[in-house]
Amino acid sequence: MNLLLLLDMVAAGHGDEVAVQSGDDRLTAGELLAGAWTAARVAEGAAALAYVGSNGLALPIGLFAAAAAGVPFVPLNYRLTDDQLHELLVPLGDTLVVAEGEAAAALAARGHRVLDAAEFVAAARAGGAGAVGEAPADGEGPAVLLYTSGTTAAPKAAVLRHRHLASYVIGTVEFAGAGPGEAVLVSVPPYHVAGLANLLSNLYLGRRIVYLARFDAAAWVEAVRREGITNAMVVPTMLARICEVLHADGAGLPTLRALSYGGARTPATVLRRVMTLLPDVDLTNAYGLTETSSTIAVLGPDVHRAARDGEPVAAARLSSAGRVLPTVEVEVRGPIGEPLPAGEPGEIWVRGEQVSGEYAGREAPLDPAGWFPTRDRGWLDADGYLFIEGRSDDTIIRGGENIAPAEIEEVLLQHPDIAQCAVVGVPDDDWGQRIAAVVVPRHGTSLDAGAVQAFARRSLRSSKTPEVVSFVEALPFTETGKLLRRVVQADLLATG
Repeated sequence: MNLLLLLDMVAAGHGDEVAVQSGDDRLTAGELLAGAWTAARVAEGAAALAYVGSNGLALPIGLFAAAAAGVPFVPLNYRLTDDQLHELLVPLGDTLVVAEGEAAAALAARGHRVLDAAEFVAAARAGGAGAVGEAPADGEGPAVLLYTSGTTAAPKAAVLRHRHLASYVIGTVEFAGAGPGEAVLVSVPPYHVAGLANLLSNLYLGRRIVYLARFDAAAWVEAVRREGITNAMVVPTMLARICEVLHADGAGLPTLRALSYGGARTPATVLRRVMTLLPDVDLTNAYGLTETSSTIAVLGPDVHRAARDGEPVAAARLSSAGRVLPTVEVEVRGPIGEPLPAGEPGEIWVRGEQVSGEYAGREAPLDPAGWFPTRDRGWLDADGYLFIEGRSDDTIIRGGENIAPAEIEEVLLQHPDIAQCAVVGVPDDDWGQRIAAVVVPRHGTSLDAGAVQAFARRSLRSSKTPEVVSFVEALPFTETGKLLRRVVQADLLATG
């Protein structure tokens, strides 16, 4: 199925209802459909439609305009330098670039075909309802080229075809299933797969989508209250900052019913805090990848509620990614590719209609049976709950023992004076690697290496206790909350 057919369905059933909103600017589902077709004509002759900007109406118009034009939509990180953006755009060929502010002028100066985002939206609105054409039926064409975050290697463009994204939407949400007055706040950036998944799934559900241009915790809280937001999705770094604002003002979020989080590991301390601050909000943890068209496993509100109430099994499962979606298969494999039984950690492989596993200009890493290697390490328990240990590249190998940094980080974050931490491996002549912890102390506290190590030994055996402890003011994260572990390691080695 082509993504434009999803919008056709929404416009046919709810064409006069507000579909997307940015500030006071709104588009109904019917206006979005007409605008997409008009914008597709603006993009005529282009090989792709790229977007360099924050959340706003140009994003959904651009996605569906690309679908109408039969070309891929390519959302790029607006925080990249002009040189980096240019390097990503050149391989795409003759591309229409919709960009905001200084990026528009800079890319035009490089010879790219550029249209300012505000002008793009205005042009889309100029066509009227008569602009609507017939939606393509083909689902095989590339819908989106989405660059991975590149936390362990250079970014590469994942190819998400229409059938992958449509399969995810249809398999996870019910058409027009939203209740009266439901509204979702979208603050994850448009170049992240969660930004696109939120747009498609909530549009299909029939929720009003409210965009926050760029995340700011105070602005997020204010938008939830002002717009009567019922649903939202955030990444862990956002969640921690939101908790700070809620703790400071004490007013709560009375309209919010459900909050999902994901994109990176969420510290238990942050989860406990949000459950205390928002006791009536249903919490959901979602685990997925760019290459899987977003979510493949979900930990639902029932487990969160039981864990908050002290149920021990639920408390243990709170550190999991939940159960795998029924439309997706998961297999944990050992070092020679053998399937592992429940409880044994290995590399996570996935297969399903929403799984792409394809990269532009590169050989697909799928095995002959269509399984995709996520490069995440983890394990399944006897009841099918998936536990993520971290990236395979992150694993510390000390004296032949595989050690997951996440296990050590979770222990260290229990220390009341540690705000953030990252655990990495550093070279060692005797053991292969030593364990190093880079710690961000809480403001106004004083810590030394010995105190951190002593705290770790209370819960970890000696082979997992950090041998090196370093202190920094901040850790490097991507905008979507993923720790740049390779940067931490490089900085640590550079300082000796």
